[in-house]
Order: sequence, then C-alpha cells, then structure tokens
Amino acid sequence: MSAETIESPATAHPVKVSRGTLADGREILFFDDSQPYLSGEKTREIKDERPLGPRELPPYEAAAVRVDPLTGDSVALAAHRMNRTFLPPADEDPLAPAGVGTVPSEIPEADYDVVVFENRFPSLQGPLEILRDEPLFKETTPGGRCEVVSFTPNRQGSFAELGFKRARTVIEAWTHRTRELSAREGIRQVFPFENRGEEIGVTLHHPHGQIYAYPYLPPYTAAVATRAKEWATSGAGDDLLGDVLAAELEAGERIVRETEHWVAYVPFAAKWPVELMVMPRRAARDFTELTDAEKDDLTHLYLDLLGRLDRFFDEVDRLPYISAWHQAPVSGGENISRMYLHVFSLLRSPGKLKYLAGSESAMAAWVSDTTPERIAARFRQIAPTPRPEGGLS
Repeated sequence: MSAETIESPATAHPVKVSRGTLADGREILFFDDSQPYLSGEKTREIKDERPLGPRELPPYEAAAVRVDPLTGDSVALAAHRMNRTFLPPADEDPLAPAGVGTVPSEIPEADYDVVVFENRFPSLQGPLEILRDEPLFKETTPGGRCEVVSFTPNRQGSFAELGFKRARTVIEAWTHRTRELSAREGIRQVFPFENRGEEIGVTLHHPHGQIYAYPYLPPYTAAVATRAKEWATSGAGDDLLGDVLAAELEAGERIVRETEHWVAYVPFAAKWPVELMVMPRRAARDFTELTDAEKDDLTHLYLDLLGRLDRFFDEVDRLPYISAWHQAPVSGGENISRMYLHVFSLLRSPGKLKYLAGSESAMAAWVSDTTPERIAARFRQIAPTPRPEGGLS
C-alpha cells in the first residue's frame, strides 16, 4: 500500500489518499477526511483476505466494443455482467465496511469516509486492441476502466444528505480519478455519474456512484463535439457551450440559481420531465481545472439542487435520477470548452414514469411531457429546507 495527501489550503479541506489492492488484483483507494487519518494517528491496512482468484479478462465472445455500421456509434458487449450483484439484502451489502454484514465486503476496512475501487463486473477494462478492422465490421477489446465510488459507509441515505465536508471529499475523489484516468493510454473521456432509485435501474441501494473511463467518444459526446466544431467554424460564435450559457443567462426564464462560479438552468430543449444543467462561468474543462473556490461553490450548489430534486413532487420523498458529469474529452473534443453537470429524472408525476417507447427509443425523436420553463419555475419555487452541516458520517 502507498499513500499520498491532497491539500486544499484555501478551503482547509485536506484529504488523505491511501492506495491498495484487493484479493483479485483490483485497485482500491480510500479518500479520508477524518482527523485520525489526516494526523497519521490511524493508517490503512487494506488487507483483503477473501479467497478470490486473479481477475482475468473475459473471453472475446463475452466482451468487446463494436461499431454500429449504420450510425458509427460504439457499442460495448459485456455478456459477463449477466450474473452481477442485484439488490442484495441489507446484511449482504458489498459496500458496507468490513465485518458489518454476513458476507465479505468489497471494502476491507472497518471504517471509511469515501472509497473508490475497480468494478468487479466492468463493461470496460484492460488494454485497447483491434480485434476486427473491416470496412463495415470494426471491433476492439473493451479497453478502459470502470470504477465504483462509495460516498459513505452508511447503507441508508443519499448524496444530498452527506453534508458539505463529505460531499467536498467526493469532489476531491472525482478530481483525483479524473487526473489519473485521463493519463492512461487510450482513454478518451472520464465520466463520473450516479444512478439513484430502482426506477433508474440501480443494483445496489448503498449510496454510490461510478466512473467510466472510455477508450472511445460516447455517442452523446461525439455529437456535442461535432456541433461545437461546426459552431466554431460557422462564424456565429467560437465557443458553443459558453455561448449557450450566455444565451440562457440573457433569456433568464430557465435559470434556477446563479452563484459566483456556477449557473444552474433547465436547458432550452429539455427532454425529461425533471431536468437541469450546471455549468461553470469559467471555461474549466474538467474537475482538475477547478480552483478550490469553484469546488467549494459547486459543493454547496450541488447539495442545494439535490435537495430541490427530492421536493420536486409533493408526494415523492426521493426522486429517482441520473446525475452525469460531462467533462471535456481527453482527445477528440477540442471545441468543447468546459465541463457541465446534467441531472434528470424519468419520473413525470408520482407513480408514473416516462417510458422511452417507439419514437424516442427507435428514432431518438424526443417528445417532452412538459416545458423547460415550467420545470425551471418549479425548481425556483421549492428551495430545499437547510440540512444539518454534518450530514451522513
């Protein structure tokens, strides 16, 4: 095991990072903001004694990335994920601290603050190699990496209840992983995200997120990159994302909240029943380019917005959502000037979901069940009740 320390003098938010290896060779990192670890009074042992064999790449037939010859979109094949963990009972929580449940945890320590480790059932892993390179059929190994981020040792709760200190530590974890994963050979984009709620398709109730390091540009990012390049060469403007932000600020009607460094708004062509974006005023391309002040500001704003999500519908205590951190690509998206957060929910009213049926699923021709202006007005109406600063431990 090795350890390193991240310091944030401007915010007095130091985080100690301890790095270790799980029984099957996967990497695990502990991000500690608790004083015993910061002072060196306690150290991480990280001894995983589970009888796990060395991890091997799945066979070619079970894992690959193929390119759709009609659209050019990359599609990951991950047949080895069919038997992955699915909604285990509370006493079999794989993200609980070691010794808490009835089965060995993925996290071999009796306590922790925030943990990141390689996914046991990844859709992307290993080096990138060409398997097939024909005019219509192109295929590679599933190069890349998938990681799990456990926000808290508590099985109950959510990111909105972490409190400022722990949420700020998660942002430091995202920053650390963005820096390291972006430096890996063949990585095109690093994508932290969170799925919350069974309606979304989560397989673990424990508050957690994931990070995908893609060896290709995902279709959405590729489309934004193409649009940004066209905008920059059209003569209408030179920074698509910055110009969109300026236009939203000028229009004003879809703005949810402004802070010194960030703007939260409902996008002009919102697709989902509940949806918002958060964009930095300054052109910071990813978490590694944010200042301490911007991270602090983002932490407060993000917790505020997540609180509003949970009050969007009067009869819904915990809104199911996807929270997606779109960072600028490592390569191939030079005209994407800045990162942004996109949060959305498929719940259109209490007990009713927006299903992506024929038009949306088959043709990607979206039909919205509301208007962006109504969504923004509702967000502005429901500023959340202040939460205790301490939050979940």
